[in-house]
Amino acid sequence: QVQLVESGGGLVQAGGSLRLSCVASGIILNIQDMGWYRQAPGNERELVATITRGGSTYYADSVKGRFTISRENAKNTVYLQMNSLKPDDTAVYYCNAYQKLVYWGQGTQVTVSS
Repeated sequence: QVQLVESGGGLVQAGGSLRLSCVASGIILNIQDMGWYRQAPGNERELVATITRGGSTYYADSVKGRFTISRENAKNTVYLQMNSLKPDDTAVYYCNAYQKLVYWGQGTQVTVSS
C-alpha cells in the first residue's frame, strides 16, 4: 500500500503562484510515473502533468508554460509549481503515483480569485 498526501493548496489572486507537494509513504518499492490531476466542480477529473521516474514530463495544453512538475525520488515527493494562475485553474488538485497499481491522494483545494 502507498499513501499520498498533498499540501500547498490555498487561495491566490489571478497572476499569483502556488507550489503543491505530494509525499508518498508506506510500502515504497519503485514508484514509476507520478502526476497531478485536477477536478473543478461539475467537471471530470483531468490530467494536469505527469513525470516519469527518469524525469520525462508531459503537460496538458492548458498549463504549458505556466506549470512545472518535478520530483525527488529519494524523498518520494512530487511537486507542481504553478505560476500565472488563472481563475480557470480553480479546482481540487490530486496527486497520483503508479507502483504496480495507481494510488491517489485526497486532494488539495486551489482557488484563484479574479
